[in-house]
Amino acid sequence: MQTESPAAPVTAPAAVTGAARRERAGSNAVRGAVGALIALAVWEIAPRIGLVSSTDLPPVSTVLRVLVREAGTSAYWTAIGETVYAWLLGLLIATALAIVLGFSLALLPAVRAFTTSTVEFLRPIPSVALIPLAVIVYGTGLGSTLLLVVYAAFWQIYVQVLAGVADVDPVAEETARSFRFSRWARIRHVTWPSALPYVLTGVRLGAAVALILAVTVELVIGAPGLGAEIAVARSGTEPALVYALVLTTGVLGVLVNVGVRAGERRLLRWHASVRREVPV
Repeated sequence: MQTESPAAPVTAPAAVTGAARRERAGSNAVRGAVGALIALAVWEIAPRIGLVSSTDLPPVSTVLRVLVREAGTSAYWTAIGETVYAWLLGLLIATALAIVLGFSLALLPAVRAFTTSTVEFLRPIPSVALIPLAVIVYGTGLGSTLLLVVYAAFWQIYVQVLAGVADVDPVAEETARSFRFSRWARIRHVTWPSALPYVLTGVRLGAAVALILAVTVELVIGAPGLGAEIAVARSGTEPALVYALVLTTGVLGVLVNVGVRAGERRLLRWHASVRREVPV
């Protein structure tokens, strides 16, 4: 008589523990720091041993000294404030427009059909190509920067909003209808939570693009901000100042990315992608 061998026990998927997540994050941070230190060391050594001209690439120690000097001036912080203000205001306007128009058109297919050709025509236009138009309309002030920042960031968020609304679970939608939820209640309790991860992804992408456009517009047309300061420094006789200001924009970009990601994790703390409840 044959007997069946007992089946192997099935282990339920376990969530990654908080300690493991912290350990992995700490390891990644250490590796990132080591990589940055190596890059800085190469930057310091290359001009000193003659691989590149110190005029074209000043040693990082020289750049940092200039950066510390500039950080002690009010003009430096004023330029940062002007760039951040233009970036933040433009991003907020783009986010509001993208959410309102994205939800409106996604929930009204007939209206969306009439606007598709216009959207597909406008979306591929490079934002920098609109710089002459912005100067004609708004001059070299804040308005030109806002126009291009809003235009560039809007499409990043708008496309994600459309994708998020389209990804709503039809079962959840029909369940809400069966419980006689109003249109507004379905948007609030079904569509919005489903689309929120997409919206925040669009905001994260739009934030990076908005900062790039803000600095670019300031650099090209002389609008107040870090870009204008870089343009002035470029025409001077201190290359290290140019690198110090460029380094400032890089640090600003890192802070923007970290801040937006932190906000995204906080708003989506209920979402599986943030909780990282995945099998190990």
